Amino acid sequence: MDKNTIIGFVLIAAVLIGYSIYTQPSKEQLAEQREQFVKDSIEKAKQQEKQVKQQKEKESMVAVSDSNALFKNSSTQQERDIILKNNKLELTISTKGGTVEKAILKGYTGHRKDKADTKDLTLFDSEEQRINFTLAAKETNIETENLLFEPIASTDSTLTLLATSSEGKSLSINYKLGQGYMLHMSIKAQGMKDLFAPDYNVLGVDWSQKCRQQEKGFTFENRYATLTYKETEGGTDHLSETTEKKDQQIEEELEWVAFKDQFFSSIIIAKNNFAPNALMTSIPHEKGSQYLKDYQAKMKTFFDPSGATPSEFEFYFGPNDFQILQNSEDESTFGKDLDLQELVYLGWPIVRWINRFFTIYVFDWLTKLGIPMGIVLILITLLLKVITFPLVKKSYMSSAKMRVLKPRLEEATKQFNAPEDAMQKQQAMMTEYSKYGVSPMAGCLPMLIQMPIWIAMFNFVPNAIQLRGQSFLWIDDLSTYDPIVEWGKNIWMIGDHLSLTCILFCVSNILYSWMTMRQQKDQMVGQQAEQMKMMQWMMYLMPLMFFFMFNDYSSGLNFYYFISLFFSAAIMWTLRHTTNDEKLLAILDAKYKENKNNPKKLSGLAARLQAMQEQQAELQRKREELERKKRGL
Repeated sequence: MDKNTIIGFVLIAAVLIGYSIYTQPSKEQLAEQREQFVKDSIEKAKQQEKQVKQQKEKESMVAVSDSNALFKNSSTQQERDIILKNNKLELTISTKGGTVEKAILKGYTGHRKDKADTKDLTLFDSEEQRINFTLAAKETNIETENLLFEPIASTDSTLTLLATSSEGKSLSINYKLGQGYMLHMSIKAQGMKDLFAPDYNVLGVDWSQKCRQQEKGFTFENRYATLTYKETEGGTDHLSETTEKKDQQIEEELEWVAFKDQFFSSIIIAKNNFAPNALMTSIPHEKGSQYLKDYQAKMKTFFDPSGATPSEFEFYFGPNDFQILQNSEDESTFGKDLDLQELVYLGWPIVRWINRFFTIYVFDWLTKLGIPMGIVLILITLLLKVITFPLVKKSYMSSAKMRVLKPRLEEATKQFNAPEDAMQKQQAMMTEYSKYGVSPMAGCLPMLIQMPIWIAMFNFVPNAIQLRGQSFLWIDDLSTYDPIVEWGKNIWMIGDHLSLTCILFCVSNILYSWMTMRQQKDQMVGQQAEQMKMMQWMMYLMPLMFFFMFNDYSSGLNFYYFISLFFSAAIMWTLRHTTNDEKLLAILDAKYKENKNNPKKLSGLAARLQAMQEQQAELQRKREELERKKRGL
């Protein structure tokens, strides 16, 4: 390559580079181009989304057309709403689809935060509830939500809907509303057997609902809102209350499925049960949406194409009241042990028994007397305190004996004050206790028996629908929190308010803990008193933890705990000031003289504790002896 050629290439490259630099867009032009590119991309995505939507609508219309082509009423009848009602329930059934699209519960106040309070409560409306029954015919799917039914017969409690084809084939839906919250439904085919495969016997059920926030406290209500189901060969179970569960397959056969919030439920019951492998979905909503969860259940059940046997269902649209749910089983025509009352969670077995056979009956009895609900909670608290008083007194007297014996024990065990003699000191104390006829364990076990009662009320009160909307003193609604301050913005671990009953509960808990620790300190000997100083800070921190836990809880529960602690403190104060320490010590001294030369052996937990201490002491002695031998070597 000669010199002129090289110069020519260089000049050409310089011209191209210079031109590219000269024509390069400015920063403003680049920004404008990027903005235009983003707009074009968004517009293109919208167009694609629109095309997909149009295609789906087109396919849906074709499916509807194919399905409705069998039924002449789909094009000749006009959609209308028909109402079934009794003294407790009002249901709106649309002839389009032939299913319930609105449920109103009478006598329950509706108070959603985004709307004014209403006299009756709307469980759901047409925009929030959908149920579609599907039949897979040979040539097309028949979906009830695409059919227009003709009302043949209608009263306040009964309704017959009919969709008829030009060939005389028909699909009928019959409804019968009982005196309570149960609605009976049957679906029956007529002359449609030739549309299906010879062995076809399946009816698809696709049920979905947006669960409304019915109460003031979203977080607390959401904790009790669950998609619950009853297994045919087992008990009830539910999807997670907090995490998203989408298309979770339930392998067992089911009797019923419930879309539940804190105080109300929608339940579907199948006479022939729902087949295994149903798909369940529960998707939580965010606070402020006015909804708790999106529920969906996709199930299959029995269908007879010949029409000899109808597919039967029962619906329950009503309150989560234990007695009402239990009595609703009598309205059922299926003859099953439905156990609908299991929707009211009463706790683990021992706790459930307390609530099932004591709390509910006492609560209902007091409620029927017309007593204000706050007084009912106080009376239940008093009754429980009376029942447990013998145990509380026994526990206190055990502590009182240890308190008055404290100087004697310190004197008898002073030779074991060295840290390495802690085990011997404990053994000596147990021996002295046995001489006085005192069991240190007697003060612990009776108090533990009271714990199931606290836990039982923890499960009962939030599920007691009788507290809903009931006011007492400064509390507007015992079923939700009672704010003294609200600031409209969520703060981590606190929320958007301060609940007065929660504050009272926590303060009373601190005072009760102080009284308890003071009593225990009076009976501690040696290092036990030092260890108690470390424990007291934990005891004071516990009420603070309770504040973060219970600030969102119902004021009824916080009020119960506050009253319970108040009475517990009053009982402790009374026992302390009615116990004659000198007289008690004299009784113990007499017992000591009796047992001095023949001490009774410890039994039960105290004996096992002493045996463990002796074993530990023997192991410690052997280790020390082994160490001495090693040093001697």
